[in-house]
Parts: sequence; C-alpha cells; structure tokens
Amino acid sequence: MAVFEKRKSMKVDLDDTIPLTCAIEAAQNVQTHIDYVIRVQRGPVPENSWQINRRYSDFDSLNDQLKVCGMDLPLPPKKVFGNMDREFIAERQQALHKYLQLVLIHHLMSGSIYIKRFLDPTRYPAEMQEAALQHVSMLFRSEPFWEVVEPLKDIGWRIRRNYFLVKPKDQPKVKQVLAWSAYGPDKVLNDKDLLAIMKLLPTIQHPFIYPVTFATANETGGFTIRTFHATGTLRDFICKAKPKHHFLKKYCHPKHTTQFNMMNIKTFGRQILEALKFLQEKGIPYGHLHTGNIMLEGNTCRLLDLENSVLGLPSYYREYIIQFKKVITTEAVDVYCFGHVLFEMTFGGPLNAPSKDDFPHTVPAPIKSVLESILNTEPLKTKLPTIDDLLADPLFADVPVGNLSSIQLRVSSKLKDPLKVAKESGVEKRLKEDAKQIASYRRLNKAQAHHYSDEEKKKRKRASAKKRMSQQQTISEQPVSPAASDESGSTANGSVSDVTSPASPMSTSSTPEPEVKE
Repeated sequence: MAVFEKRKSMKVDLDDTIPLTCAIEAAQNVQTHIDYVIRVQRGPVPENSWQINRRYSDFDSLNDQLKVCGMDLPLPPKKVFGNMDREFIAERQQALHKYLQLVLIHHLMSGSIYIKRFLDPTRYPAEMQEAALQHVSMLFRSEPFWEVVEPLKDIGWRIRRNYFLVKPKDQPKVKQVLAWSAYGPDKVLNDKDLLAIMKLLPTIQHPFIYPVTFATANETGGFTIRTFHATGTLRDFICKAKPKHHFLKKYCHPKHTTQFNMMNIKTFGRQILEALKFLQEKGIPYGHLHTGNIMLEGNTCRLLDLENSVLGLPSYYREYIIQFKKVITTEAVDVYCFGHVLFEMTFGGPLNAPSKDDFPHTVPAPIKSVLESILNTEPLKTKLPTIDDLLADPLFADVPVGNLSSIQLRVSSKLKDPLKVAKESGVEKRLKEDAKQIASYRRLNKAQAHHYSDEEKKKRKRASAKKRMSQQQTISEQPVSPAASDESGSTANGSVSDVTSPASPMSTSSTPEPEVKE
C-alpha cells in the first residue's frame, strides 16, 4: 500500500436487526458430555442457515448473562447423576428448545449480543468494545479537545454502536456523550459526501431536535458528541430507569412503568411530529424514531440520532416494518414508528408486535383513533396517514408549539442529492427488496400449508378415487378388439369365433382348410 493511499471505509453488510430462529435437531454423545445440534436460520430464507453444537454448560453461561434482564427464564436445572440417560437427554433437549424459543420472541433480548454470539459466534467477535475505544482514541489525536472519562457499556441496544462519557479539556466539569457507530448495510454515500452531511448536523437548531455538539466521520465509522442528560430518554422515563444502566436491565422487565396522561401525550406527540415534519421538509431522511431516541427535557421531547440513516444503520423496528409492503419510504417508516411511540406512551410499555387490531375500550377515543389509523392491519396493507394528516388530527392540532416558521437550516444544493441518494438508494431500496422477499415467502408458505392441510388431503383422496372409478368404468364399456379376440381364440363368453380379422396375416378365407391325411 502506498504511504499516502487513502483507506477505504469499513462497512458491515450484516444487518443485526434480522431475527435469528433456531431448533435443536439432535443430541450427540461426545465422550464425556452431550452436544446439542442446533439449526440456526437468519431471516425467512431457509438456505441462509447453519448448524452449531452447544452443550448444557453453554446454555448455563448464556442464562447467567441474561440474568441482567431481571426475568425468570425457564432453563432446565443441572443434574449431576444420570445426565447421560437417554430419556433424560430427550427431556432436556425439549426443555432447552423451549428455553431458546422464549428468549427469541423477546424483541430486545433476541437482538442482544449475548444471543447473537451464542447462535452466530463467527460474526460477533468478543473484542468489539476494545476496537471502538481504539477508534475513539485515534479520533482524539486529530481532535484533541476532549478526553474519555469512561465507557458507557451496553447502555443502548445497537451492537455496533458504543458510547463513552467524555469531557472537554477546557471545561472538565461538563459531561458529554460520544457515540461511535460502524457503517451499516444501508450506507451508500462516498466518504466526502458523508462527511459533509455529518458536519451539517451541529448547525441544526430546532426546539424539538436534540443538539449535536460535534460530528464527523472517517474510514471506521461515524462519531457524534452530545451533552449528557441525567434524566435520559423518553424510554428511561417510562421505565423509571437510570440512563447509565445496561439496556436489558432498564427495558426488558422494568418493575414499574409510567403511563402518560392525555395532555402529555398530546404535547409530546405534537412536538415529535413537528420535528419529523422539519426533517422531511429539509430532505433529511430519518426512519429511526422510538422512545429510546427521544430525549425528554422537562415538558419537551427532542429527537436523537439524526445521523443513523446516512451511516446506513437499520431501524429499531425494521423487523416489523418489512412485513408490510406499503411501509417502504422513510416518511411511512416515520409514521409507523410514531404509532409505536404513541402506544408506549399510552400503555407504559412496548407493543412487541408488528400490528394490533384490538385496543381496549378504556383508551380515550382520540388516542385510540390515531393508534388504529397507524397500527391496525388494514391501513398497514393499504395506506398510512402522513405527518401532515397527523398534525391536523384533533388529538394534536390544538397544541401550542410557538413560532416554528422562523427556524432556518440551509442545506446546500451539493448536499441535497447525496441526502436523496442515502434515502432512496440506501434505506428505501433495501426495504423494498426485503418486503418483496417476505411477501414471496409468505405466499409460498401459504400455498404449502394449503396443499398439506387435512381438507386438501381429503379432496385429493376423493379426486383420486373418482379418477380410478372413471378409468375402471371406461375399460368395462370399451368394445372388444377383433384382433384381441382372434389372438385369444375366444369371445367374452368363451365361444369360438367364426370371424377372422381382415388385418390378420392368416388366410383370408373364413372357412378353415381341411385336414390332409397321409
């Protein structure tokens, strides 16, 4: 490599939000222990699967890691004697399979680094945190205005995003948070355009967008610095959690949660919608709305992580989004995610499902109407409301937000095209491809399920029996062939035939020749 050759950006093509599914296929006796053979699949494509072997001690170690969730997970107990008996192994295999299925249906737990490493160890190395610290240290050589106070380990759900508490050298009492993110699978911009967009972020001054102090990018990924806020995000407030704690401890199974009243929901909802409208008008793709990306300052909500889309990072709700062919634009994604945020503010917890058609009658009618317009199955299949539609809804229309028309953000003409490329060729292109693939596999599975259903089996059995009867009837009604009669020398009733077939190679005379005596 030449001394001054520019290094290429490192991009992670693997989408960590694609769910993993698995099944324990067998148990093998390996000398002194039992290996459980697990078939793991990523996404809906059966060909994208592999096998791993895990022993009981591996499950036990995984369970120890997941204890931070505060949930009582049904791991089968240890057994010292008789653990090589065939019946016991079969029972344990079933129990371990049930354990894995319970873990994998939990949205946060299934996406954690613990589960990913357990099921896919080759793609999730153990030294990811150390590598991130090295990237930050290298950055501060060229930007020597901050120093790292401590790593904020696992405070967020993203596997390839790391947080550090930093402080400016000239203001040692000021606490700030640096976030480093590896480039994701939707990154399509070149380094020059990406850096220019990152430099744009600190210039955004909006009452409902959390300010960025510093932003840059290099070949390793994107860096942002924001002021540390002690009360944390909207999700921290809902779960009554401390921002510095492990995200699984904060959000998996909170002991107490907060439900917002009507006034808070109206106010916070309107503020979030105004921020989304501003970003859409400026051509800045977002698509990353969730309660963990909303900072709560008193009575004001402010959006976080505006850089995610240009860095190519997948959405928090992407696993749900790709199940709907109509949610394939960043605008539609913003609306869909807003529905989940509204649900969480209303009920004090996440929906944990792609859609919902039955809301309790206790939900106030104005809130219920908006939730149904976004999260019901029908609008998700046909058409969602727009941001303008939601702003005009009676639930949010009368909320005062001050004069927002004076807010200015100059996006140069040179950046408008790259922003459009990041939106259409990055985020939306892969959304469309994945939604199409999901729909294709759904049709295939539906056809297979229909084909192997009991009713279809009965229909095919009846049709087969009817066909056999029809064939037998046709054979019985078919006239006897003269050639066949001549060759057999008899008719159906056993009498000798007096007729010789004209086509027969025998004599054309109908009377047999007289026998010659010697």
